[in-house]
Amino acid sequence: MTRPWSPREKASDDGSRERSMVPRAQFRSYYGRPVLKPPVWKDYVAYYFFLGGLSAGSSLLAAGADQRGQPALRKGTRIAALGSIGLGSYYLIRDLGRPERFHHMLRVAKPTSPMSVGTWILTAYVPGIGIAAVSELLPRRLRATPLGRLVSALARPAGLASAALAPAVASYTAVLLSQTAVPAWHESHEELPFIFTASAAASAGGLGMMVAPPEQAAPARRFAAYGAIVELAASRRLETRLGLVGEPFLTGEAHRYLQRASTLTVAGVVGSMLLGRRSRVAAVASGAALLAGGLYERLGLLHAGTASTKDPKYVVEPQRQRIEERSAVQRQRQRELVQRIPPDPGRDEIDEGRGHRDH
Repeated sequence: MTRPWSPREKASDDGSRERSMVPRAQFRSYYGRPVLKPPVWKDYVAYYFFLGGLSAGSSLLAAGADQRGQPALRKGTRIAALGSIGLGSYYLIRDLGRPERFHHMLRVAKPTSPMSVGTWILTAYVPGIGIAAVSELLPRRLRATPLGRLVSALARPAGLASAALAPAVASYTAVLLSQTAVPAWHESHEELPFIFTASAAASAGGLGMMVAPPEQAAPARRFAAYGAIVELAASRRLETRLGLVGEPFLTGEAHRYLQRASTLTVAGVVGSMLLGRRSRVAAVASGAALLAGGLYERLGLLHAGTASTKDPKYVVEPQRQRIEERSAVQRQRQRELVQRIPPDPGRDEIDEGRGHRDH
């Protein structure tokens, strides 16, 4: 039962103009079953995320090394960029189940779909890094041929073109996750792009330290340090900002993966700064730690999203919170409207006359 609302009365909890006479219903799912279906993605997708980011970061390092005249770093990162994107594509197709599904995604271009946009970004990215890597792998006797000279001439512009697309390659997967209905991914849309791109930089920096001698690996060490700092800061903000929805990042298997990622990333950066400048062995060990940290980061994010779909509270409570926030805004607007309503002298005289008559 409800009664009419007057302008000077408080609105109900949901912002409506009627005051509810019954208590708010408490949500309970059907026999505790999940509200959302868990993602069907396997760990292959995490491998793809990691390898795609590694390729993107490596192509950026290769372009910089080409401009600065550091051949060892340029060669190693170009080859690694092509190899990692090729291996990542294998894991993507492995998760899709049928290779032709990737081909089918090229039949349409849908700007509103992160997956469609990402497919076309990869299609534009691969040829450039492919030409740059092939130029490093050409045998000496083929470099003097017309085809070899053409590939060598195209290597630098092709490498720069792939480097221009590298940020999109590293970050589109974060947009892909945040646009799903999975609570842990959707609510962390502010941090995921920073985590993915920074982790790609840290991993690529670690790889650069492994493939180049210490005297040429200074850009890789700086790249890894900057990426690790941003990654750790964004991950910390994600775990503290989300509140209830952040629980999957702090519990279970996802938390173990993320803890390993943080530990290995810190160890890799500290080792590279303290010992990697003088010791090739320390540089390789630090680079391997950064690579492992990047992989564990992706695995932790993937498993946290899956865990957040298994408990209905992670789906319903954020929705209820958003409704309450909108209701609070509506109530504030209604109070401001009431305060702007001028007093009605005629209505006051009528009320006063009714009071005398009743007396």
